[in-house]
Amino acid sequence: MARSFNRPTSSYARRSPFWYWFLPGRSPNSNMYRSLILTTGTWGMLPIRFALGVIFFAHGAQKVFGIFGGGGFDRWLNQSLPGSFNIFGPVKLWLAIAAFAELFGSIMVLIGFLTRVGAAMLGCVMLVAMLFVHWPYGFFLRDPGTDGIEYVLALLCCCVALLVEGGGRFSVDASS
Repeated sequence: MARSFNRPTSSYARRSPFWYWFLPGRSPNSNMYRSLILTTGTWGMLPIRFALGVIFFAHGAQKVFGIFGGGGFDRWLNQSLPGSFNIFGPVKLWLAIAAFAELFGSIMVLIGFLTRVGAAMLGCVMLVAMLFVHWPYGFFLRDPGTDGIEYVLALLCCCVALLVEGGGRFSVDASS
């Protein structure tokens, strides 16, 4: 069964690779936005969007607002971090960006608005968390707390799936 894609209508746009619209020098009236919201016509991404949206919204709200048992923004910014985080420069800035990326990226993924952008934001947070926080503990989750890359890797792979496929049929991207 062939998948249906919401492709741009011009014949040149159909022959162009996805990344063509992101090249420098494109006019403001280019199809870059259309390429960002390009999605499959299937329902398969809906459960992934729902799971990622709920999980990351809860974690982002814990960090930003202090709800769902979280410590809030001040506690998030003033936590002690592994020494490997010092390579990133202003650590508090990156922690704030990560917290807001989880919160706003989750909303974007959940409603399917600019799903690829939201999934990229969440994927970057998960990649950094996997490499710099969870990697020293190995693969498996053992006890509550910071252990292994198992769960973080699953979330990262879901983000990659949304980057590749888009938001799917039941999304704002599909209705645009």
